[in-house]
Amino acid sequence: MARFPSSTPVVTPEPEAVLWTDGAARGNPGPAGIGAILKRPSGEVLYTGSEYLGHTTNNVAEYKAVLLGLAAALAQGLEHVEVRADSELLIKQLKGIYRVKAPGLKPLFDEARQLISRFKSVKLTHIRRELNSEADRLANRGIDQVGRG
Repeated sequence: MARFPSSTPVVTPEPEAVLWTDGAARGNPGPAGIGAILKRPSGEVLYTGSEYLGHTTNNVAEYKAVLLGLAAALAQGLEHVEVRADSELLIKQLKGIYRVKAPGLKPLFDEARQLISRFKSVKLTHIRRELNSEADRLANRGIDQVGRG
């Protein structure tokens, strides 16, 4: 009789909330803003945020948006989160599929990985841009905040 090693299946809990993030830079580099929205699966909004970043690139803005959202999720006491972003670069770098080559992104990547490590589980999902309209609207609102301070 063949013997097979026993194994326990890994069960990933359902996320307590979904974090939608987006960063935008007009001109790239140019005036940039970020947006994040944190929602329970029921649709209940736990957090929305947008900020103006100044003059930077879209990739820096994408990282800053995920940092804003992850910090908000931690402040809410959440342990299981799904991050949805339309930046393939961001998601694939955070998953370890792509290397971080740009020196300006490395500290942001390190900070994001550190924040991610504070959760029990984080699912990283790349989504099509048209599915990220709420976070995109918040990111553009962040850019539009300049001069209104």
